[in-house]
Amino acid sequence: MDDATRCPCLTGLPYGECCGPLHRGERSAPTAEALMRSRYSAFAAGEADYLRATWHPSTRPGSLELEPGRRWRRLDILGTRAGGPFDDAGEVEFVAFFADDDGTRGQLAERSRFVRDAGTWFYVDGDVRS
Repeated sequence: MDDATRCPCLTGLPYGECCGPLHRGERSAPTAEALMRSRYSAFAAGEADYLRATWHPSTRPGSLELEPGRRWRRLDILGTRAGGPFDDAGEVEFVAFFADDDGTRGQLAERSRFVRDAGTWFYVDGDVRS
């Protein structure tokens, strides 16, 4: 993804100032919400390695394959609980919207759980909402 392109997580910042440095390992997410946004952007940019690296080892899948032909279109953060720079755990509730190449449109609504381990935020798991 080009650094000048608007970041998929919709902060309004260019990718190179927002999620790009996290995906490249130049810095880490300071909050659970920042990690959630960067993970959404990783889905949008096809960064499966970043997704696995930011998944907590206790729940990380052995492999991860992204949906071919799925384009992530929009992320709405509905709320957060804890997950700030001085917390060790947090939750982020969001809705992510997608469109598939076959014209199917959908959304994923989830309350995700995060932990900070040795100063680094990780995705643990989430409750998918219908």
